[in-house]
Amino acid sequence: MNNKEFIAELSKRLGYTFDETQNIVNTLVGTMNANFQEIEPVSVPGFGTFEIKKKLERIVVNPSTQQRMLVPPKLVLNFKPSVSLKEKIRSGRTENE
Repeated sequence: MNNKEFIAELSKRLGYTFDETQNIVNTLVGTMNANFQEIEPVSVPGFGTFEIKKKLERIVVNPSTQQRMLVPPKLVLNFKPSVSLKEKIRSGRTENE
């Protein structure tokens, strides 16, 4: 499902126009992005938690040349699904069933 399909489905379920729903989604994503810039986690009840984690610098070896390289530290976005979402996925249930 791409962004346009997602917004169309969401607007149908919520009863808003496509443009109104697109503004809601853009506001949500913008707010999440602002929290990520502050390295604050974003928790969505019943869905999961998005958080920024710092990966430490490390040394890797190129398998073909055996050359060692230093990979600098970086920040990565991590998602941890909620227990209820994990259970739904394991059992194969969907929201529509």
